[in-house]
Amino acid sequence: MSIPALGLGTFRLKDQVVIDSVSTALELGYRAIDTAQIYGNEAAVGQALSASGVARGELFLTTKIWTENLSRDKLIPSLEDSLGKLHTDHVDLLLIHWPSPNGAVPVGEYMSALAEAQERGLARQIGVSNFTVALMQEALDAVGSGVIATNQVELHPYLQNRKVVEFAQRRGIHITSYMTLGYGKVLGDAVIGEIAQRHGATPAQVVLAWAMQLGYAVIPSSTKRANLASNLAARELRLSEADMAAIAALERNERITSPAGLAPTWD
Repeated sequence: MSIPALGLGTFRLKDQVVIDSVSTALELGYRAIDTAQIYGNEAAVGQALSASGVARGELFLTTKIWTENLSRDKLIPSLEDSLGKLHTDHVDLLLIHWPSPNGAVPVGEYMSALAEAQERGLARQIGVSNFTVALMQEALDAVGSGVIATNQVELHPYLQNRKVVEFAQRRGIHITSYMTLGYGKVLGDAVIGEIAQRHGATPAQVVLAWAMQLGYAVIPSSTKRANLASNLAARELRLSEADMAAIAALERNERITSPAGLAPTWD
């Protein structure tokens, strides 16, 4: 099962706000929805999905296990709780949200529990998020090759995460980009603006198209119907080799998300 190129992110969206965002996105044609235990919105997302009338088989649903639930005795029970909130008996993709802080729970322990969740049919695919090269290698050592579907990482024109991308791609691990728009920071970039003007597109569409053209999945969020529709249309935009090279040159290792006590030592 492949990971959809473009889905809806729900980070920081809660209650009626996330219900409206998911509902509108589904109306517009989105079918991939990304949530997480720590977002505190799984129940609201589940409510929106149930009310949408979209068949479960048409949806690609992702959630993520929080660090407090990484131990072998907690991971699957916490997932079962998430599934209840989401009104489903399985997710299409289950991720470890962050590696265990200070290695409190060994990588092998939670990856084995994740693989067990997959074996039990609670998750169609499994993967990781915010994993460095070293952590990906530990995960591969635990579950073997061909098992880890994706590594979801911060990736945008100002942080292109090339070491992680190159290692993942060599090992058959797909890359999912979060914060692809750099929390809006990259949208005012002159290079992005020039490319957008040339294509009759928005800066957001250019950045999303850039990431998808590199083979990454993207999960931008929005609460506005016009932006949701515009982001979806980015799938149709094709950038030239010169456009791609110009965006590649914007790399400046500008990381936005690195929470103290949670973030690993980045590559």
